[in-house]
Amino acid sequence: MEIRAFAERVLLSESLEEKLLPAPEVLTDEHPGDPLRIQEPGRPANLKFAPPRTAPGMPKPSALMEQDKRALAHHIMANHELQALEVMAYILCAFPDAPAEFRQGMCNIMADEQRHTRMHKERASVLGLEFGSLPVNCYIWKKALSYESLLDYLAGLPLTFEGRNLDHTLEFEQYFLDAGDQRSAALMKVVYRDEIQHVAFGLHWLRQLKPDHLSDWETYEQHLHWPVRAALSVGDTFNREGRKETGMTDEFIEQLYQAAQTDQPPNQKPKKLD
Repeated sequence: MEIRAFAERVLLSESLEEKLLPAPEVLTDEHPGDPLRIQEPGRPANLKFAPPRTAPGMPKPSALMEQDKRALAHHIMANHELQALEVMAYILCAFPDAPAEFRQGMCNIMADEQRHTRMHKERASVLGLEFGSLPVNCYIWKKALSYESLLDYLAGLPLTFEGRNLDHTLEFEQYFLDAGDQRSAALMKVVYRDEIQHVAFGLHWLRQLKPDHLSDWETYEQHLHWPVRAALSVGDTFNREGRKETGMTDEFIEQLYQAAQTDQPPNQKPKKLD
């Protein structure tokens, strides 16, 4: 199977089962095709993107003591993982001239995103909520439409959205443990270990593709599209060790920390991240 065919299946299929169908063990890349950009991915009717402000928000940590709120959290995270999968397929189609090693590596990460989506979908179902029974948002997808280069993608998705998951996954692991939900907590730990590798992939390729005269941080900041910014790559806590595991330098990590500290709403004290 060609990488392009796999990417198009994920991107364009209106069947969730097809989107989550693993790729063959061997993917060829002899025919990357012409650049393809679309406004929305194909999705089944019950998972079409909802109008603004109609999808439910993530429950507050204290609410996760309730089973239905934990189910909702998994429903929302399943949609986040599905959007990430679709964005990766979009990038493979939009930038067919990307390095072959990058394209193969993306397919490996897409397999993780498929698995994460299935895990959250199945956990939500066990907790009483079928995936697609509530409206879903399009935030991650809509931000990807502004990507004009691979560096835009690397700054936006791996280093910001997945970077934030270095904090969020551990936060939710603890929330679920506090609620006595060991299975949900274990799921988050699995996702966390994968996210370290995903962020590392993004950082590696940012270094490979950036101009020699720019630092990692300068390249990262220059390729973010407002309102996405460095501070959005940090959760309510700040996981320095996880970021070190991705290969980030101490300087880069400190710049992320400072960006989060100074990006506060007016009249609000800075968050204590450590």
